[in-house]
Amino acid sequence: MTGLNPRRHRIIEIATVITDSDLNIIAEGPELAIHANSTVLRRMNDYVHEMHQRSGLLEKVVKSKITIENAEKRTLEFIDEHIEPKYRPPLCGNSIGTDRRFLDAQMGNLENRLHYRVVDVSSIKELVMRWKPELLGEMPAKLETHRALDDVIESIEELKFYREKVFR
Repeated sequence: MTGLNPRRHRIIEIATVITDSDLNIIAEGPELAIHANSTVLRRMNDYVHEMHQRSGLLEKVVKSKITIENAEKRTLEFIDEHIEPKYRPPLCGNSIGTDRRFLDAQMGNLENRLHYRVVDVSSIKELVMRWKPELLGEMPAKLETHRALDDVIESIEELKFYREKVFR
């Protein structure tokens, strides 16, 4: 995303991973950099601009020919390929309240394909910090690239850690 306000900022990358209930990866979907014009990119603050510059995403977004509509369509096709339409998968990841607001504003069909329930890994982390702080030193390291697929994979690994250390 180019910022945190879905009315002002834009989704510029999307990646999808489907897991089973044991968090084994079943399929990795398309990892798509979504084109953004200079007007959209100028709305980024310095921190976000530097983060996307450092990761290489900014260059990919400028060169990309993928529209947000095409990215949504391809993501939906991937989900439908692996999950029957009668099932609505939950959105999972870290701090996904923001992701959900952006999907609602900019990818309404994808938002509607997802279940209203979510699995927010960062909520679990907040509880661990308060109730099991001794586990914080054992948590898996994060690359913090702020790239979509990396973030998804890191969220899965973090959730596996919590499952093993907190929920068993």
